[in-house]
Amino acid sequence: MHAIGVDIGGTKIAVGVVDDEGAIVETIRRPTQPEHAESIDAAIADAVHELGQRYEFHHIGLAAAGFVSSDRRRVLFAPNIAWREYDLASKVEALIGRDDVSVVVENDANAAGWGEFRYGAGRDVRDMVMLTIGTGLGAAIIVEGQLVRGAYGFAAELGHVRVQPGGHPCGCGHRGCWEQYASGSALVREARRAAAERTVRAAGLIERAGGDPAAIIGPHVTAAAAEGDELGIELLAELGSWIGAGAASLAAVLDPESYVVGGGVIGAGEMLLAPARAAYAEHLPARGHRPVAPIIAAAMGNDAGIVGAAALAREAAGVRD
Repeated sequence: MHAIGVDIGGTKIAVGVVDDEGAIVETIRRPTQPEHAESIDAAIADAVHELGQRYEFHHIGLAAAGFVSSDRRRVLFAPNIAWREYDLASKVEALIGRDDVSVVVENDANAAGWGEFRYGAGRDVRDMVMLTIGTGLGAAIIVEGQLVRGAYGFAAELGHVRVQPGGHPCGCGHRGCWEQYASGSALVREARRAAAERTVRAAGLIERAGGDPAAIIGPHVTAAAAEGDELGIELLAELGSWIGAGAASLAAVLDPESYVVGGGVIGAGEMLLAPARAAYAEHLPARGHRPVAPIIAAAMGNDAGIVGAAALAREAAGVRD
């Protein structure tokens, strides 16, 4: 039986039909306006109505970048979309207008993590941590085959674990959060700082940015590093080291069987993952007396959120393949 998975971003949504083996049959996209929550509701409903002309489905999962209520109906807060105590599931259900369709809302990192756990890089393990390295640091935690949401639905906000007291300010209102050191934004910040301070050494990055250090973005760093640029390699290694050191601290709490790393920065591949593994092994508690969990790349790319949201919607209705 097909289900619908929706990956909601700030400027667009991706809506996919997913079969019971986790394969996406068709995907369509719609633009949205993040400052107008109703435009997102309408875009989702429009895409669902179009797909409904070609496929039979009864379950829809919405992957939302924000804090989702424990009943998986409302987005309590989102940093980049105008959702505040917003009953997203009910609004979408009303626009779809079908009594035989159920809608659930899931945090987007949880959805991506579940997609990787069920059908991707984590399908052979029972205990897994997914780290999504993008603009921020998203995460999903799976323990004994169950997604950990916490008592209030706020679990796995690992990007806001503080790793550097008094460190860089974070959008959450505190300083020194992990995502300020282990994210695409952190990579860009450090690349621009290095370009401003070390113009000669950063010549390759500056050239890729059209001569403007303030225009450097993550792909510039990855491309430069892939061509042997020393500063690019150093910046990715620093980012990887923060990922690995933070993951080692998580091992003291969760003892996962595997870490799966996804998000836009994973395009750097081993230039990021090798330093992450080295830092993880170095900082692991009881080093030398416990297994070292692998840190591996996500397998599903941008599809993980769609697939995971659809699977979670199906399972919320008691259907498990």
